[in-house]
Amino acid sequence: MVFRVLDKGIGIAADALPRVFDLFVQERQGIDRSQGGLGLGLAIVRNLVERQGGRVSAYSDGQGLGSEFVVHLPKAATTATLEMHVPSKTVGRERDVAPALGAIRILVVDDNVDGAEMLATALRAKGYDTRVAHDAPAALRLVEEFRPEVAFLDIGLPVMDGYELAARLRERPESNDTRLVALTGYGQESDRQKTREAGFDHHLVKPVDLEAIDTLLSRERKNVAG
Repeated sequence: MVFRVLDKGIGIAADALPRVFDLFVQERQGIDRSQGGLGLGLAIVRNLVERQGGRVSAYSDGQGLGSEFVVHLPKAATTATLEMHVPSKTVGRERDVAPALGAIRILVVDDNVDGAEMLATALRAKGYDTRVAHDAPAALRLVEEFRPEVAFLDIGLPVMDGYELAARLRERPESNDTRLVALTGYGQESDRQKTREAGFDHHLVKPVDLEAIDTLLSRERKNVAG
């Protein structure tokens, strides 16, 4: 089966086409799209398609000239099969892809369901053992059995904010050594000082630079291995 999707949008520059399905890759946005996305969507598409034995390609004549995406799927890849692999929105759900042997265990805690699931999917595609919670009580229940080595915590959580959650995690033997990463919309030195005092090891400002996440996790992987 072949599916073609065409648009008349901003197009894709020639030098970006070879990398457009890579994790964390985004084209430069116009001023009217300054917030952009997370740079994960096309990487997730490729992951889903390839797991069905298919392939996906992107074409564009350049910026401002639209894009075309072509998906090739084997006939055996039925709609029912595809639906089995679409990420659900269940808190603490099982992994979509088996993590690599000895993979770092990562917990993502964010009440933005779509954002949390997209980040978790990208991390799983990188081979990390990743779980998701959407509030602090769910996260605290999850750490008891999951024992994450790294946790990304949104500061603006409901019920209990990220500062209090970090303090609670530091009090627990199963998570007092977890590397805590704050995700927040504020990046002043006073904000960074506040996260340090709450027990965070890293401070990332939204919209998050996902290349920074990749670099951070590569460093943490070396620390764990060492």
